[in-house]
Amino acid sequence: MSPAFTAASPQWARAAAEVAGAGASVGPRGRLRLHHALESLGATTLVITPTGAMDLLARLHLEFLLDPLDLGLRHVVLTGEIASRRTMSHLATEFGARVTEVYCSPFTATPLGWRSSESAPLTLLVPGSVGLAPLEKDELQAPPYSSGPAELVVAGARAGEAVRTGQVVRVSGGEAIPAPEHTVGDHVLVRGVWVSLNRIQRALNKIDGVSGWELGVSRQGTLDAAVLTVTFKRESLVGNPMWRSRLQQSLKALTPVTIAVEISDRISETVSPGVVNDTRGHHLGRDRTAIAR
Repeated sequence: MSPAFTAASPQWARAAAEVAGAGASVGPRGRLRLHHALESLGATTLVITPTGAMDLLARLHLEFLLDPLDLGLRHVVLTGEIASRRTMSHLATEFGARVTEVYCSPFTATPLGWRSSESAPLTLLVPGSVGLAPLEKDELQAPPYSSGPAELVVAGARAGEAVRTGQVVRVSGGEAIPAPEHTVGDHVLVRGVWVSLNRIQRALNKIDGVSGWELGVSRQGTLDAAVLTVTFKRESLVGNPMWRSRLQQSLKALTPVTIAVEISDRISETVSPGVVNDTRGHHLGRDRTAIAR
């Protein structure tokens, strides 16, 4: 080891520790922590969900009083969610960066395709890795694709196997595969996480007195919000704090996504299946075959 390197070792160690500290910093204020990490690391590329990027942008303007251009980002890569309209162009202007949306497999998180604008179709990284299937029957569509809704399918574990993703595109004809605009089936995408409706149903089946529920999902600000409204069979359970606590604890064990709990004032002795009320317009329904073209 050379004397010069030996003399500089403490400085190198201190610099490495600062970078590691910035990357691994923990604390309650996630966006502030992210901003600190970007500045400390001198990052030029940010990989983030669309709502996460919009939330960071809003906090830079309104809370931190900082100019997004000062971050020096050259690339923003969006993935994991269905972006609101004009998100890509807005982020490109605010950050002065090239914004790319990457489509990843919902099963393995492997990148499968990308696009550089909201109006562009997906450019597949491997031709044939993503296909389309009708919502109402199990068969692959062949290009040129017919207009209307179709479900994205990806290659399965075995050769020739195709797996439905629960993500729906709006096809306008031709051979191009659009990016997903909707979801369908027994999973709902909330804050980049797939929430299983069947797991919610099984958890609530174990709680005495539950007759029905509605999962409401909205995006009024920059982030998704989820609320589970539960209907009881008996009026005595409506104001019972123990039952509310049981509901909250059951949801925490199911998903890392925060789901608020509300109790309906309506009493129903008839048990009914859970429903989804997605004001974002993303989730089309649990029954694929019932969706009109």
